[in-house]
Amino acid sequence: MKKDKTQLIYGRHPVIDAINEGTNFDKIFLQQGTRGEFEKELRKLCNKHNIPLTVAPKEKLNKFTRSNHQGVIGLVSLIPYYLIEDLLPSIYENNENPLILILDGVTDVRNFGAIARSAEICGAHALVVPRKGSALINAEALKTSAGALTKIPVCRENSLITAIETIQMSGIKVMASSLKAEKLLFNFDLTEPVALIVGAEGEGISTGVERKADELFIIPQAGTTDSFNVSVATGIMLYEVMRQRMV
Repeated sequence: MKKDKTQLIYGRHPVIDAINEGTNFDKIFLQQGTRGEFEKELRKLCNKHNIPLTVAPKEKLNKFTRSNHQGVIGLVSLIPYYLIEDLLPSIYENNENPLILILDGVTDVRNFGAIARSAEICGAHALVVPRKGSALINAEALKTSAGALTKIPVCRENSLITAIETIQMSGIKVMASSLKAEKLLFNFDLTEPVALIVGAEGEGISTGVERKADELFIIPQAGTTDSFNVSVATGIMLYEVMRQRMV
């Protein structure tokens, strides 16, 4: 199996073997124009194992390695990934009060790492991210998280909407940060099981995901600048949950 210092696995058989062996991938790149049985098998395995697959031109793949990659390169993840439906039972079995953080479209690795750091410090049980449109958890993300990404489970989901429905069916209230909200975060009872949704910097939470929330809230601000940085806003939310639960 070919693997280099940048955490790559490349070549058709090595990539397929690695997937079947349970290797965690952040993403797999498939060369544009690839067709046939290999492409079908790769897509099937990526769907089965919840691995993001991106079609890219040969030039992009060549930037990763000068070796013969045979049109496919996998970026090996530095952490394992989970599914929220598998984690929820253990949270309740341990008699813990669930606190879940759902990240919708947070792609900046430093923001992601900073969010993970705050989440772990404030006692969150898991981060939930979409399979597509989320930050790669690379060395920079790990460094920014101060190691938190090795302590808090990251759940990578095919559909955030389905994941939210699973969370709700487990008795957890889902709340979303929104500038359209009228009620302040601090006016909610956060001592009950709760999942918080935060969106991408600038774009916010996608419409479909926001509609699934049980409640919308806003963080008050005194100045006129548009909004808090996403990692700062998330830290405020998480700290308020922790504060209420410690009283």
